[in-house]
Amino acid sequence: MTYRAPASTCIRNIGIIAHIDAGKTTVTERFLFYSGKTHRIGDVDGGNTVMDFLDEERSRGITISAAAASFEWTTVNGKSLIHLIDTPGHIDFTAEVERALRVIDGAVVIFSGVEGVEAQSEKVWRQSDHYKLPRIAFINKLDRLGASFENTVSEIKEKFPAITPVALQIPIGIESELNGVIDLINMQAVFFTGEEGAELIRKDIPAELTDAAELARDDMIAALANNSGELAELYIEGLEVPATLIRQELRQQVLANIICPVLCGSAKKNIGIQPLLDAVADYLPAPDDCPQVTFCDPKSGEESVLDAGDDNFYALVFKVVAGTNADLYYMRIYNGILKLNDVVVNPRTREKIKIKRMLRLYARNVEAREIAEAGDIIGVMGTFDLITGDTLCCVNKPMLLEKISFPEPVISMAIEPRSTADKDKLKHTLELLCREDPTLFLDRHESTGQMLLSGMGELHLEINFKRIKDEFHIESRCGQPRVTFRETLPESCSTTGIFDRLIGDKELYCEVDVDFFVEKLDCGHKVENLIKSKNIPSSWIHSAETALEAGVRTGGVKGYSLTYVRAVLKDLRGTQDRTTDAAVAGAVLDAVSRAVSHGTILLEPLMKLEISAPEECIGEISGYLQARRAVIHHIGNIPSGKRLSCEVPLAEMFGFSKSLPQLSGGRASFSMEPHGFQPISEQDMERLAGASSAIF
Repeated sequence: MTYRAPASTCIRNIGIIAHIDAGKTTVTERFLFYSGKTHRIGDVDGGNTVMDFLDEERSRGITISAAAASFEWTTVNGKSLIHLIDTPGHIDFTAEVERALRVIDGAVVIFSGVEGVEAQSEKVWRQSDHYKLPRIAFINKLDRLGASFENTVSEIKEKFPAITPVALQIPIGIESELNGVIDLINMQAVFFTGEEGAELIRKDIPAELTDAAELARDDMIAALANNSGELAELYIEGLEVPATLIRQELRQQVLANIICPVLCGSAKKNIGIQPLLDAVADYLPAPDDCPQVTFCDPKSGEESVLDAGDDNFYALVFKVVAGTNADLYYMRIYNGILKLNDVVVNPRTREKIKIKRMLRLYARNVEAREIAEAGDIIGVMGTFDLITGDTLCCVNKPMLLEKISFPEPVISMAIEPRSTADKDKLKHTLELLCREDPTLFLDRHESTGQMLLSGMGELHLEINFKRIKDEFHIESRCGQPRVTFRETLPESCSTTGIFDRLIGDKELYCEVDVDFFVEKLDCGHKVENLIKSKNIPSSWIHSAETALEAGVRTGGVKGYSLTYVRAVLKDLRGTQDRTTDAAVAGAVLDAVSRAVSHGTILLEPLMKLEISAPEECIGEISGYLQARRAVIHHIGNIPSGKRLSCEVPLAEMFGFSKSLPQLSGGRASFSMEPHGFQPISEQDMERLAGASSAIF
């Protein structure tokens, strides 16, 4: 499809992604300051950042919710409007990263020059691969003890072999001696002076770094020459390569996802940020540069792309923020123009929506807008039935954009009000939190009747529990976090569900054919519809899809959700006089029941754990983990000691954050992320259930 960006400016939709504590928010605060959007630099440690504006974010010093900001940046090529999304680094908030990656066109990946490529860095890089996002890497914290630019570049090259990292800069000095960078394109030393490093001074390269700079520039040109005939010819003949040609090839190869430019500095010391902004404007894609976006007809299910001359409006809602009187919906416009008082439609609900308030986003603050065009990221306020992943589009030609897939929750806890008078209020609040966050799920325990809130980790649940008191002023109490198990089918199968009952004085009938495929899906389970017949009412198909989703989510023999299962609706048979939506749903649930009737395999959540610790502590840590069914895959060297990588069941990790400081004298750090599910034996299940109240 053809994107239509505003003629007056060039748009860049970018995300800042990285491992926790790599410096994402610190870099973002400098972006805002140097662009003139703010008049002071927010400090994470000081708790006064613009982008981390939630009380929990400021008190903990971490990003919890993805925040958006729009600002302008001018380079020699002109002015760019940059829509920036700062994402969390903690794995518990992976939904915030996923939704940001779905709507941006390019990413800035921050790496710590001390820790290198950490576990969550790999995770967000893989997520970027899924969306085929062009990237720029920024190696941060080169002013800290143990920092190494060369080691981090080598690790990027080793961990991500599908794309070539190309250094556009090298640091001047390292650790406490870091005081600038060398621009390898223009072969100049760049120093950052003035108030908060806002003034750039370009000088000749220091004599002692000339050889290193020439060698690094040669490596940069050689890497680009591998995919450029014109540049290769100059390089082979030993001729000077013009800076304009280098920039041209950089942009083309970044857009093609062949290379990843690497820049460096220290955001804390205000070194290297303005050249990074220049690279964002010069090398990352504008909406016009992006591939065609696929649409789906909500009635037929057929996929298509827009014609070049199609001016119809299409946008994707990628975030919902609940408010007291109205909700704020973040959306990315993919085509057409949106004006105040325009009427659009939500194809999922068929609800028509009149746009009465449109906003430019700036973290907690907003600015009113009257018009937005293709490529824009904006906010819309109202009280609509919208959820994350919904499409908003023109009334005359409704189409669906691809939804956003989120991982399934792996941990749960019971929540109840301290006063029975708050029971309904608490339930409403929990439903609201789940509507905001697609990785939260609310259920009810079959035995106790307690409300169960499921999420991605202990921190995820803890922060949402605090929100109930701090934001919604409800006094509640919670149980200990508990592992959420799953079930899967032993093998793929096909079933036919039948609903044939006399209800009242009416005999109802329906048959549904469903295929169940056992596959290792990142999103846990998937429901698809292959029924294309125009003779089948759309309400029947909608009822079948809804029932199949509900059946797979709760249809295990032991009552757990089915995972690693792709359920496909193949056919639906009924008659106008005997088949109702309820009969269709009954037939689908019967098909699910038949699929699990021969038994299921019980699964427990598995975590990928990475620990950095002094060498003398690693043996004791290894023993601790192996006693908890961990499988250690690798122990490697890092500047500060050793890095251990392993897989371990989540059920064994409760309390680990308190045990690790005792094992290491407080000198170890760790990161953990969901890594799918694995079968659990009845013996281990019984042992865990008997030994810990954290399992149910």
